[in-house]
Amino acid sequence: MRRSPSPAPAVAAVRLAVRRVLTGLPGAGPVLVACSGGADSLALAAATAFVAPRLGRPAGLVTVDHGLQAGSAGRAEAVAGWARAEGLDPVEVLPVRVDGRPGGPEAAAREARYEALIAAAHRYDAAGVLLGHTRDDQAETVLLALARGAGPRGLSGMPERRDVDGVPLLRPLLDVARAGTRAACEALGLDPWTDPHNADPAYARARVRADALPALVGALGPGVVANLARTAGLLAADNAALDALADTALADVRGEGGGLSVARLAGLPAAVRTRVLHTWARELGATPAALSHSHVAALDALVTAWHGQGPVHLPGNHQVRRQAGHLLP
Repeated sequence: MRRSPSPAPAVAAVRLAVRRVLTGLPGAGPVLVACSGGADSLALAAATAFVAPRLGRPAGLVTVDHGLQAGSAGRAEAVAGWARAEGLDPVEVLPVRVDGRPGGPEAAAREARYEALIAAAHRYDAAGVLLGHTRDDQAETVLLALARGAGPRGLSGMPERRDVDGVPLLRPLLDVARAGTRAACEALGLDPWTDPHNADPAYARARVRADALPALVGALGPGVVANLARTAGLLAADNAALDALADTALADVRGEGGGLSVARLAGLPAAVRTRVLHTWARELGATPAALSHSHVAALDALVTAWHGQGPVHLPGNHQVRRQAGHLLP
């Protein structure tokens, strides 16, 4: 009896990463691969088409057409056609409108993309959406967070799983190098698309990818990428523990009228207190994307540096004031 040839190591690594995330995933609905046609998401889609049926899990593919480049609709249809030939089902092209959204072009495209992915997941009652971010993407995210002066939450990078509106967003490839996805595509005879935006110096991530991260690797060695990604994982674990403490603390400091007790807030460690204030601000309706460190620091000053200052203005047209020993909305 002839044995099937073993897959190339890069193919096996991507398949193993997908298997690990899909094994035991709750829900009977399909998993949907978000695929642009680039090497990372194409390798992910090919691995999912192989692994999911062997786990008894239906799997489909969605590809977003941002409409930002000539020929984008045709490329999206080509990705969809390939997916159908691979046996993925359902398969759908998701056209989105990016113009007119707040923020820069990267943020606007990302917001439009995730809205479309979440909506598709709800339509198909999907068990999750698989995203093709790699170890290199994680390292770039950490560097960008450092440049912004982000705290531990920003430096923890992208989580392997994040639930948005009840939809699990899953990143199986965070331990797989970008070179590994390219090698997997080559071994499988796939021809990935190269997005010109990934090399456009107008975008901060493109500059990090082309210049900053290679300079670090040249100065400190090839282990830099894996070490940055590992740092993100360690900080994510610490953040999870601090967030759990903050959830308990928020319940303890609540007062009447939806306010928080200043005295009880003042008794909390700073790392827990600022998380409490951040969570509470979001409860009040502060726009999450616009809620910054400076807003939380101003709220904290109402507790720790009180000198009769006026209310703190939060994004989304909300205010918080200190009165009678409480922070009040």
